[in-house]
Amino acid sequence: MRIKRGDEVLVIAGKDKGKRGVVRRSIPSENRVVVEGVNIVKKHQRGRPGVQQAGIIEMESPIHVSNVMAVCPHCGAPTRVAIKRDEKGHKTRYCRRCNESIERS
Repeated sequence: MRIKRGDEVLVIAGKDKGKRGVVRRSIPSENRVVVEGVNIVKKHQRGRPGVQQAGIIEMESPIHVSNVMAVCPHCGAPTRVAIKRDEKGHKTRYCRRCNESIERS
């Protein structure tokens, strides 16, 4: 997947369209990502004595990766992510708008 944990993304479709957040977890086998503060659902939690209290908790649910777009840390705009190889043969993700690398160091 071209979107990884720690990337800032913009939601481009769905009920949370227009929100920005950081990817907390990626699930490549399902093509989904969990984004901080996006796609909040309520879950009825059963209590366990001494461990956790019963109640309704709010949690982030996975969203399909096609509904998010990476935000370039250099130009600050949502962009498509491209992959190119450097002279050593290592793959690097870069911004299609400004041609800068979006890999975190």
